[in-house]
Amino acid sequence: MNAPDYRLYVILDPALTRGRPVADIATAAIAGGATLLQVRAKGATTREHARLVDAVQSVANPHGVPVIVNDRADVAFVCGAAGVHLGPDDLPPAAARRLLGAGAIIGCSAGTPDEAVAAALGGADYVGTGDVFGTTSKGDADAPIGLAGLAAVAAASSIPVVAIGGVTAANTGQAIAAGAAGVAVIGAVGLAEDPEAAARAIRDAEASA
Repeated sequence: MNAPDYRLYVILDPALTRGRPVADIATAAIAGGATLLQVRAKGATTREHARLVDAVQSVANPHGVPVIVNDRADVAFVCGAAGVHLGPDDLPPAAARRLLGAGAIIGCSAGTPDEAVAAALGGADYVGTGDVFGTTSKGDADAPIGLAGLAAVAAASSIPVVAIGGVTAANTGQAIAAGAAGVAVIGAVGLAEDPEAAARAIRDAEASA
């Protein structure tokens, strides 16, 4: 398997699409340059979650864009998804790796350098680090760590760091300059009037960073 491309990691949440199907947002995001997709469906039943993952994979797989699942390694397994993103209350990365296999993309949330180091030691492929700029997409987010916090995690981490939390085209360049391998967005694409244009603007910002 080729190394994952973390440059534009779009998280698809059915609660943050302006009522549009997640597969439609996925299609637009891919057209705009998304390199990795995640399906996040807090509160969904297992069946609903799997249905969303299947719908997104149906549009992403033909373009070779990996789809990973937030939290639910079991859903990733049954859907044949590319991997899973794990929070602090989910399976440890080593357990997810045993379930999903050596080729799976395993990500972990890490807000501090120590957490990033632990994730790498546990077998994670990348860490999602934030909240960097202040998010409105995650009600239980801690206080923003800012660019200094992102830079500290990136300096300590032996695996790629993806910046998340309030990321837009306007601040993407700052996140890359701080050491991020890419950025993860939710509302910046899912809530945009034109998700394809929003995704392209972020990719353009990265290219000029």
